[in-house]
Amino acid sequence: MEGLKTVEDLCVEHKIDIKKLAELSNVDEQRVLAIVLGRWTPSPAERDRIAAAFGLTREQIAWGHKTPIQHIYGSGPG
Repeated sequence: MEGLKTVEDLCVEHKIDIKKLAELSNVDEQRVLAIVLGRWTPSPAERDRIAAAFGLTREQIAWGHKTPIQHIYGSGPG
């Protein structure tokens, strides 16, 4: 994945905002926002549609969460 750009990087490079990317990719605007912010890992179909909006394939984009997922330990509700 080294050298691959994120969706956020590509938006900046192509000078498009979340709304425009949602229109171009036919992916819900709130979902696109979550993907750009690194809060949602898109499905293969969403990856294909977003990549196509940039003229790329899904393999040419870095996907995934930006913040590590934390595991919370505890005994639960008492």
